[in-house]
Amino acid sequence: MKLFGSYTSPFVRHCRIALEESGEQFEFVETDYAQSAEGSPAKRVPYLEIGSLKLHDSSAILKYVREHSGGDFLSNLEDFDMYCLVNTAMDTCINLFLLERDGITPEQAPYLERQQQRTHAILKSLNDTPWDFDKLPWHDATIRLACFLDWALYRKRLTLDAYPQLQKFLAAANQHESFVRTAPPKN
Repeated sequence: MKLFGSYTSPFVRHCRIALEESGEQFEFVETDYAQSAEGSPAKRVPYLEIGSLKLHDSSAILKYVREHSGGDFLSNLEDFDMYCLVNTAMDTCINLFLLERDGITPEQAPYLERQQQRTHAILKSLNDTPWDFDKLPWHDATIRLACFLDWALYRKRLTLDAYPQLQKFLAAANQHESFVRTAPPKN
């Protein structure tokens, strides 16, 4: 089994966490933009090769890993909804990050301003979640959120100053060994 991706991608990090937690043996193949464009029709990472089977999206990879190791992939509707909400914020934030690298910023286009507002509205909603920090659930929705928040801070895409509950959430996520071990390299 080969997982293709980058150490900084929050999507890839989530897959690495799931693979570690499952005990599955896998080879991580660091992949850049050019390689991902050749290796996947989605032209992004992660993608996974298991013999002749190739999975092209982190959600499909997570579903395979969880179910193959005898677990569930987001069988609770509320957890699945949170996962989808976080995915929306993360995709949006990453797209804005990549557009900014090309010199295109939200100030230049009302649509991009709306996308930036979407991210903050989702973060506010998640911040307002009644988290129980004494027994914080660790499942694919919360792992996805932790990967997103940590990536956003790593890439300096946002601060959590306006989101004190999410600050506590991320501190709690940093108590999980697999989350700490898969952190992006420090600059």
